[in-house]
Amino acid sequence: MVAFGKKLKERQYPEWQRYYINYKLMKKKVKQFTQQIQAGAENRRHVLKEFSRMLDYQIEKIVLFLLEQQGLIASRIEKLGEWREKLLQEPDIAQVCELREAYREVGKDLLKLLYFVEINAIGLRKILKKFDKRFGYRFTDYYVTTRSDHPYSQLQQVFKHVGIGAVVGALSRNLADLQDRQGSYLSIYDQPAATIKDPVIDSIKAAVDRLTHSTNFLHFLGHHALIVQEELPATPSEDQAAEESYHFMSLVLNLVNTFLYMVNTYIIVPTADNYSISLGAAATVCGIVIGSMAVAQVFSSVYFSAWSNKSYFRPLIFSSIVLLIGNTLYALAYDLDSLTVLLIGRLFCGLGSARAVNRRYISDCVPAKTRMQASAAFVSASALGMAVGPALAGVLQTNFKIYKLTINEDTLPGWVMAFLWFVYLIWVWVSFKEPIRDTDQEHTEQEDLLRMTRLEDGLSQPLLLSSSIEQKLQDEDGDQDVDGSEEASEESHKPVTSIMSAYRLLTQSVKVQLLIYFMLKYAMEILLSESSVITAYYFRWSTGAVSIFLACLGCTVLPVNAVVGNYISNMFEDRQILLASEFLVLVGIVFSFHVINPYTVVQYVSSALLTFVACEVLEGLCAMFED
Repeated sequence: MVAFGKKLKERQYPEWQRYYINYKLMKKKVKQFTQQIQAGAENRRHVLKEFSRMLDYQIEKIVLFLLEQQGLIASRIEKLGEWREKLLQEPDIAQVCELREAYREVGKDLLKLLYFVEINAIGLRKILKKFDKRFGYRFTDYYVTTRSDHPYSQLQQVFKHVGIGAVVGALSRNLADLQDRQGSYLSIYDQPAATIKDPVIDSIKAAVDRLTHSTNFLHFLGHHALIVQEELPATPSEDQAAEESYHFMSLVLNLVNTFLYMVNTYIIVPTADNYSISLGAAATVCGIVIGSMAVAQVFSSVYFSAWSNKSYFRPLIFSSIVLLIGNTLYALAYDLDSLTVLLIGRLFCGLGSARAVNRRYISDCVPAKTRMQASAAFVSASALGMAVGPALAGVLQTNFKIYKLTINEDTLPGWVMAFLWFVYLIWVWVSFKEPIRDTDQEHTEQEDLLRMTRLEDGLSQPLLLSSSIEQKLQDEDGDQDVDGSEEASEESHKPVTSIMSAYRLLTQSVKVQLLIYFMLKYAMEILLSESSVITAYYFRWSTGAVSIFLACLGCTVLPVNAVVGNYISNMFEDRQILLASEFLVLVGIVFSFHVINPYTVVQYVSSALLTFVACEVLEGLCAMFED
């Protein structure tokens, strides 16, 4: 994976390079401060004061350059205004078109300035996060609060975007007026903003939105879906290329695939124990039947990920065919009286999992400005499928025969899903559009998946410094290149040739997160797969009651993510939420044991709900937790 510092430098405009936040220098200083404190050479208070001073210089540099560029853009708009006044007196269609293009050129330069602001904002957030992590101190809260509340705050100059807003307003008004010269004298203040259509203005508004609007819930959902957008903003040319290759119906088909797969996963949960008994196995074998799909998915994720490097259409077609076959085998197992066929059918269903393709499509083919909404839709589709699957199983209560085929509550989920995958197969064949790929693109699969999000955390705006002072700081440190311990080594960029070589590349924190992810999935699968067995044994629940219970669990996913993404994540650090969630999972598991007589419905439902919700929060946190 390419180091963040290198990616940051690659996205900078060369002619403005000295005005960007010096991320490498700041990171080097963080390392030096850490070593000095550990050696007892510096006290913590002095380090905080010195680091604040350096950040103040960085912020000042960026803000002063930003104001200078805003002034130049404002001056150009003023000159174009003089030209416009002349055209009002002596109309000339050719010159009107030329003037409109001139305004658009100014808009493109303003968009370039907005990208400059956004890159600096991201660099600042990264360095503040690194400082907090190294020192175990919430320096970010202190720094942002003290700097933003000051009457002479340079941070507020960037945060409020007052100057940029005024320039956007001027461009919008003039472009709207020039766009409609056929007799309309309405301005942008007299009509809805949505009626003013211009690609440049749309791009500018999208960039401003990323700097001013908090998107914590979408951010949380995006990471929950393991769809991570680029932290660094895409260039205008990249945005345009993404827009041209974007096909909405193909996105819908990927989301439908996600939904159907989750329905397919959970539709058999309420009836798997009865199905196992009818084939002569113990009720607890339902855990193997349900879990076999997840085991097979481990292998499918590998070849589907590799396949998506070349195509999206073919993997979706293959996935639909395999799932159609798998569900047909699952349904036929009853009349064949074969547990083996039942398990093979579920294994086929797992081998048909195209979730890796669905995520990859959103990361690669959805434009940046709508990618977070698409990733949120991915999580929503998954959550909806998780709720609909058991609920649908509760509805499919019937018993009859068609020739020699038995249609009952055990086999009907297989037949229904086989039919739905057949319909989906036809839909994909007719409507899916394979995106155009850039053959010269040298991104690895990991880089393609790690498209960074431009989410703003309220006050996560850009900040900056004075070139002379920065140069002095640079001279003090000599070479500003990154330290080897923090940037990816050359070895880490080499292709992985074995599982052990991949394991050695993982940091300790990543290993811990993978262990947590495994354990939470383990706990969640046990909870869901054994729910029908436990409730039948202790409470004599019917299939319909189990279906309602599981559907209610699935319905908690989005509300829980909304609360965590919008509120809890703003009140506590990620690590605090992580530890609290782990503790709640433990409490839920312990509380679920039959240690108190009698074992009540309230005890089981409460423990299951607590375990499930805490696991959902953990899953999102593990995905968004960064080293």
